[in-house]
Amino acid sequence: MDGSVRRRFTRLPGSSGGCWLLMLTLALPLFLLGASLYGPAPISLQDAWHILFAPGAADAYGNTDVYQRIIWSLRMPRALLAAVAGAGLALAGTLLQSLTRNPLADPWVLGISSGAGVGAVLVLVLGVGGGLLSVSGGAFIGAAGAFALVLLLGGRALNAESSLFILAGVAVTQLLSALTSLITLWQADANTTRGVMFWLLGSFSDARWPQVALIALLLVVALLICWMKAGELDALAFGGLTAASLGVAVVPLKLLLYVITMALTAVIVAFSGAVGFIGLTVPHVARLLVGPRHRLLLPASALCGALFAVAADTLARTLFAPRELPVGVLTALLGVPVFLALLYRKINA
Repeated sequence: MDGSVRRRFTRLPGSSGGCWLLMLTLALPLFLLGASLYGPAPISLQDAWHILFAPGAADAYGNTDVYQRIIWSLRMPRALLAAVAGAGLALAGTLLQSLTRNPLADPWVLGISSGAGVGAVLVLVLGVGGGLLSVSGGAFIGAAGAFALVLLLGGRALNAESSLFILAGVAVTQLLSALTSLITLWQADANTTRGVMFWLLGSFSDARWPQVALIALLLVVALLICWMKAGELDALAFGGLTAASLGVAVVPLKLLLYVITMALTAVIVAFSGAVGFIGLTVPHVARLLVGPRHRLLLPASALCGALFAVAADTLARTLFAPRELPVGVLTALLGVPVFLALLYRKINA
């Protein structure tokens, strides 16, 4: 095994992938519990524990119906939406980095985020759909349309240079971003513009249980399919020709995983806006912890993404309370230093 391949399969010295996976799994409920405690109305750990796990005993501990509604109607669906959205974006980023063999690939390079932005702006500003489309519906249609355009422009590159497919995505992203800005500046008033910008920067504030259930279902299905393809993804790490020589159907595999990436990202963006940097940074952190073998990397990336998104959302709504920051701002502020640290470690390895 030469040096480049050996570096591809390294992780933290002395680390065990299985142990890290167990620790990440155990940390997620703690993060969700912490997210239910903090906000404009602080709730004690004892009260939150009995509301979550012993609701019949809540009155005995001095809890009110208000606290129960705060947790079950506001904070818990929001924390769970952040968790499943972060997990989905991290999984999508991991898939893209593996498919393109490009460490800078993330879900936004396929134009999905920009397409969702155009769809949402058309509904918000121009009223496209005549009231039949919600902002989420318009965002999903826009995201799917953007991916279809990227596939039309760069689909022939699936069996050749993946960078050509990425370049098609970059071109579509820039085009749709410019179109979003044009529509917003041309038609929107000041209040609508603020709403559009807040949505484009990402927020979990409108979380609802049906949204959580839909993204969670899609995430589980996507994770299972990708986990079953883990061996083929490992083969793709050495290039399409090597994978094909090992019996991997490269084009159908790439097309399937690109569609999974599109579906995950489109649904997440439709409900939470454009939360950036999770798909770029988190896969590198997970790879550092458990190594590049996809059977461990895929669930580790999803768990790391969930933890990162829950932490960022909790900070976004508490740092400057009662004012709330768009969560995309926090993911960038937290993600950039992590990414730079990983880059420094790579350079000095």
